[in-house]
Amino acid sequence: MDGDTNLIPPHGGYRKLRSFQSAQLAYDLTVVFCDRFIDKCSRTHDQMVQAARSGVQNIAEGSMASATSKKTELKLTGVARASLEELLLDYEDFLRQRGLHLWDKNSSEALAVRKKFLSDESDKSDPSDTFKLKSADAETVANTMICLVNQASYLLHKQMQSLEQKFLKEGGFTERLYNQRRAWRDKT
Repeated sequence: MDGDTNLIPPHGGYRKLRSFQSAQLAYDLTVVFCDRFIDKCSRTHDQMVQAARSGVQNIAEGSMASATSKKTELKLTGVARASLEELLLDYEDFLRQRGLHLWDKNSSEALAVRKKFLSDESDKSDPSDTFKLKSADAETVANTMICLVNQASYLLHKQMQSLEQKFLKEGGFTERLYNQRRAWRDKT
């Protein structure tokens, strides 16, 4: 094999992805939300936490699988996004079932959450609670979480588009295997 050709390309690096970071934030804050507002013995508590966790874990798993399967990477990134959609519906259900207001995506409150998310501002008094979810009312917390989950989902959508373009341009592992094997045969 040619010394400058890698059959298995660099992979992983998911911790640096903004999609992973935002999904992880949504997971951590979902635990806070559920512990505050959902009965710990209820199925909903478990489902919400697991949907949030699935979003994070599937990004990591897909990133690690990317070396040998772009198909798996795309699939797991899609599963991560689907898990976040499930979580989003749980937050919307929470508001609807309690007669609480769902913020319009262009409301001043939603725009403020998105601005804070994009700026990475941290609260000096409690950096672990940048969005003040440990003390805010249920309606504010659920709506803030909807904004954050939507941001994570949007980033995963953009990541999937990028993965698709990269696959079309570079191909996948099976294609590299075949091309390198053919090149080796041609040399012998």
